[in-house]
Amino acid sequence: MTKQNEVYKCSVCGNIVEVLHVGAGELVCCGQAMALMTENTVDAAKEKHVPVITKEADGYKVTVGSVPHPMEDKHWIEWIELIADGKVYRQNLKPGEAPEATFCVKADQVSAREYCNLHGLWKA
Repeated sequence: MTKQNEVYKCSVCGNIVEVLHVGAGELVCCGQAMALMTENTVDAAKEKHVPVITKEADGYKVTVGSVPHPMEDKHWIEWIELIADGKVYRQNLKPGEAPEATFCVKADQVSAREYCNLHGLWKA
């Protein structure tokens, strides 16, 4: 059974889906089961991948890495997501943009995730 907000990826075509509504079925793409992505929190490249959350006057800023992540055509952060008091906010990014997003929301409990096109899903 899937869980809300899980992220799955097709190993054939690269489609990525996030579970919005939980169901008992298996997620399938290109004729095979999609792989549940693990949210990384540490590794040798931690300083470039783990989201850094900063509280600001009007909400939260999420920066990818304590050392800015590359935003090149072949290696970039595709999206940043803030989960604030159970609600999900997402900012899609493109190569050349800054690896950061500002979310103007008020919340008591927040976490962040980001997806690197080469190194997968990361959380803080």
